[in-house]
Amino acid sequence: MSGTPNGQGLRKDLGLADVYAISTGAMFSSGFFLLPGIAAAQAGPAVILAYLLAGILIIPAMLSKAELCTAMPRAGGTYYFLDRSLGPMVGTVGGLGTWIALVFKSAFALLGVGAYLAVFVEVPVVRVALGLTAVFVILNIAGAKETTRAQRLMVWTLVGILTGFLVLGGWGLTDVGTEGVKEQLTPFFAFGAEGLISTVGLVFVSYAGLTKVASVAEEVRDPDRNIPLGMILSLATATTFYVLGVFLMVTLLDPDQLRSDLAPVATTAGELLSGTPGTIAVVLTVIAALAAFASTGNAGVMSASRYLLAMARDKHIWSGFGRLGRFRTPTPALIATGLTMALALVTLDVQGVAKLASAFQLLIFSLVNLSVVVMRESGIEAYDPGFKSPLYPWMQIAGILVPLWLISQMGWLAIFFTMGITVVGIAWYHLYPRDRLSPEGALYHVFERLGRNRYAGLDLELRQILKEKGVRQDDPFAEVVAGAPVRDLMGPHSFDVVARGAAELLAADLGIDADTVFQAFVEETRRGATPVAEHAMLPHFRSDEVSAPRLVIVRARDGVSVPEAGEDVTVHAIFFLVSPWDKPGQHLRILAQIAARLDEDGFTGRWLEAEGDAAVRSTLLEDRSILTITLLPDEPSSELIDARVRDAGLPPGVLIAVVRRGEDVIFPDGNTVFEVGDRISFLGEEEGLDAVRARLGSR
Repeated sequence: MSGTPNGQGLRKDLGLADVYAISTGAMFSSGFFLLPGIAAAQAGPAVILAYLLAGILIIPAMLSKAELCTAMPRAGGTYYFLDRSLGPMVGTVGGLGTWIALVFKSAFALLGVGAYLAVFVEVPVVRVALGLTAVFVILNIAGAKETTRAQRLMVWTLVGILTGFLVLGGWGLTDVGTEGVKEQLTPFFAFGAEGLISTVGLVFVSYAGLTKVASVAEEVRDPDRNIPLGMILSLATATTFYVLGVFLMVTLLDPDQLRSDLAPVATTAGELLSGTPGTIAVVLTVIAALAAFASTGNAGVMSASRYLLAMARDKHIWSGFGRLGRFRTPTPALIATGLTMALALVTLDVQGVAKLASAFQLLIFSLVNLSVVVMRESGIEAYDPGFKSPLYPWMQIAGILVPLWLISQMGWLAIFFTMGITVVGIAWYHLYPRDRLSPEGALYHVFERLGRNRYAGLDLELRQILKEKGVRQDDPFAEVVAGAPVRDLMGPHSFDVVARGAAELLAADLGIDADTVFQAFVEETRRGATPVAEHAMLPHFRSDEVSAPRLVIVRARDGVSVPEAGEDVTVHAIFFLVSPWDKPGQHLRILAQIAARLDEDGFTGRWLEAEGDAAVRSTLLEDRSILTITLLPDEPSSELIDARVRDAGLPPGVLIAVVRRGEDVIFPDGNTVFEVGDRISFLGEEEGLDAVRARLGSR
């Protein structure tokens, strides 16, 4: 289990607009431009409800993938989640199977581009698809940012034209009238409940592309916000266009015409623009369709390559697919994906295989929901998603059962195809990666809770992810550091002596027994739960007697001797952290942020050279510094006495991190009132702090 090798991380170039474009672009192709007529032949007017229900039924998979993405933002998405939760065999099946499904569905989408171009001019459809495959592979090699720039252009074009389609449709309904609409919708359940249910299964796959963005989670900035929000906005967009668009098709077209029409969008547009040259409707429809099919194909190439990258990192397949090119993109994986798509286009019935592959995707949706259950029940503290699926576990139970039910509605051929891919994945696992891997995964942590074994490597990997993600906006990291007492030691010291001093400081602040604090630090250190980095260590524990995190910073210029793995290690920085028992995630994020600072080049030098307590604290606060001012009568600082924090009038970018009042440490809010003798720690960039210093003076 390797996760992200050092120096092999993908660039974080993707923002909210990119997440939205990838998710939205992956959902519009045959589902909107081809499928409505076929679906109407099974459900009648109830096809409108079928699209709405399908959009609702995808919600559990969306929420579960969003949670897993924010906890484990790694390339490979579904593969990575299944491997880390259910073990490498399930991960292998899910990774290979999803890659195969994406290859065929992306190739099918690019065939659609050629098919719609043929409306204007006769073109070799397969050759057009091959050319676009090459273009999208090259574009992806150039960088995710460049790829998503093209993706955004295609998606905004599509959304713009479809918005116009809906607006014109609403105007067109005024000519039909209320009675005309009622007539078109009657009988609503023309083929009964059975027709509706089977149609829900048919159109459900139209939303399957929503979760493709999970495979590029490693490249998303601020995944805790951008992935869930982007997916939710994307689903809202797709559901709106699907439901309202199909409503227009049902109400504006003759029922028999709709049920036999393989281009219902173009036909409906022609009805709406019947007073203008017919080519306008055709041109607009073709442009929208081209944007839809191309964006689906492009998103598929990007997503599929990340599966090969992730599996290669973990030695499930040839390690060469895990290498990055000069643009820090998975060049070998992209080339392999493109060549496989080209081979499929030339030799196979891509359309037929793509439809069968949809059943396997439904199985994966079910397993992803199971993954959330396993991760939550594993008790791994480092599993710390920035977004948590609501209504757990009922949302996940529904997400496990609904896809299995939909597979049963797709026929025996789809079921056998899904079983075939599963067998191939299991066979590959036993032939190639099995002997190279240990049977690990969060499932073993569930077993550990039942008295069996666990896999510690997963916990360490998740802690590394926490370090990469950093603290959240609402984590009081800056306040904790700014309020931390600093002990600057000279001469050699033993760890027990230093820990005793830190325990006494914390005990006085928290009002708990110093011996209890000391023993907690020592026990955590002895059982190996204290991270020891180069020249630094982080003793820590959580307690139900603590209401907010507290930190003691120790700098030892001549070193502190610490027992580690049977040897004495000399460290120059020790950070004693204690946090509330009920906030394990926040506790680990603060530790991870400190560890990330320790890993920076030149940290030890800056740490040892810092002059004064404020400078020592500032080494942990990136580009921000700390200024401490005491409120005294007859001094410039007296203007803040009896004032509230919200009325302090601070420069932009400067905040009050902590207020020390006697022996008390206060993390202020806007209503906190300053008193005489308060020592206020201001946090910000030097320019802002200089303005505070000039106004209030420092003591």
